[in-house]
Amino acid sequence: MLVLQTVAQRPCNLAELTEATGLPRATAHRLAVGLEAHLLVARDGTGRWIPGPGLRRLAAAAPDAVREAALHVLPGLQEATGESVQLYRREGAERVCIAAVEPPTGLRNTVPVGMRLPMTAGSAARVLAAFADTETRESLFGAAGFTERALAEIRRRGWAQSAGERADGVASVSAPVYDGGGEVVAAVSVSGPIERMGRRPGERWADDLLTAAQRIGARL
Repeated sequence: MLVLQTVAQRPCNLAELTEATGLPRATAHRLAVGLEAHLLVARDGTGRWIPGPGLRRLAAAAPDAVREAALHVLPGLQEATGESVQLYRREGAERVCIAAVEPPTGLRNTVPVGMRLPMTAGSAARVLAAFADTETRESLFGAAGFTERALAEIRRRGWAQSAGERADGVASVSAPVYDGGGEVVAAVSVSGPIERMGRRPGERWADDLLTAAQRIGARL
């Protein structure tokens, strides 16, 4: 596990792996080669060990804990707001909808589960950017509203809002979901037509959203 966790953080050659883990050189080499044989680690173009394809297969077979936790909470949030609610996770330069609950009737903002959206627009993108690593945040600077000052304000306030940013006529408000270790693992959102949500939807729905985000996190 120590070897896997180390190469998941950065590619390692044997010297780097030995230094990072504190294992004897022969032990680190034996474990890494054994994990490589089972495809749990692999080699990059420079010969350093990196996470292997076997991890992806194992992960695919496991339940998505964040999604499962959210599905206990999102219906109540949808009922309280009357609007569409979604859960997003960042994957590289995109955000992916991993759970959603829609109103039973009326005009709605439908985002299908599995839909990939850019990280450059929308309240969920702002939240995920605000709590991302420095390199990711800096790569987004230049997009509308994506400055370090704006993202720092989101971190301070605890939520973000947008109106007509990703799609004309749609407003949204989003908040971060923290796991048990205090890491932001997703963003929960309420979205709907601007004519109902208003251009400052956070003033109306931020409290309900933050409560929902806390309840999802508590289940993690």
